[in-house]
Amino acid sequence: MARSTPNHTSLSQRLHEDLASLISTTKSGDRLPTEPDLARQLGVSRATLREAMRTFETQGLLLRRQGVGTFVVRPTQVLESGLEVLESIDTLANRTGLPVSPGNIDVEQRPASSEECDALGLDAGCMVISVTRVIMAEGRPVAFLVDILPGDVLSPDEIHQGFSGSVLDLLIKRGVPQLVNSHCEIASVAADSTIARALHIQRGDAILKFSSRLFALDGRVVDSTYSFFLPGYFRFHVVRDLPPS
Repeated sequence: MARSTPNHTSLSQRLHEDLASLISTTKSGDRLPTEPDLARQLGVSRATLREAMRTFETQGLLLRRQGVGTFVVRPTQVLESGLEVLESIDTLANRTGLPVSPGNIDVEQRPASSEECDALGLDAGCMVISVTRVIMAEGRPVAFLVDILPGDVLSPDEIHQGFSGSVLDLLIKRGVPQLVNSHCEIASVAADSTIARALHIQRGDAILKFSSRLFALDGRVVDSTYSFFLPGYFRFHVVRDLPPS
């Protein structure tokens, strides 16, 4: 009688369980064994181990530093919020007590791409302001934010004069244009090379993406935003009412 062999699913499940157990018993900040040693310890190939570890990286439980090693960085706090009210990460973090800080901020004035023209309702060749920034928590990047605005809505000077890092907060404080609401799509996507570098993760890792358009009172789109979050540091929910009886 031929001996049955474990299927791929059971092997993968066992590996994830073994890694979860190892992470849970390792102090935050401590380094895991090297990949060759850990692969031998768990009885898997380095390629299989690396793929499993990526899941825990995107959950914010592991941080891989090139040439140094892989460290346990278990989040001590999670930013949790409903999605019914539009507010910036900075405002949400202050309200919930999660200490965050701005990372790199890049501001660029340039012609809009065809995709940006469609999102903002602009004519070809119009200028836009692009603002990209990283959000830091507990010493590591946890979110990467991109704002694309029509050139007549925001000027580079406003970004450089006491800019807190949040375009939404800047527009709300200024009061012009008058904002009404935001339409948002939420998806899980694979990180491209730009996002991976910004968040210190591997290209292709799964991350949470919010794609939003911010509307003014006159119906104009004044900001097209793309927000990328490490799932381990954020938990979003929606309150849903039952239909009327």
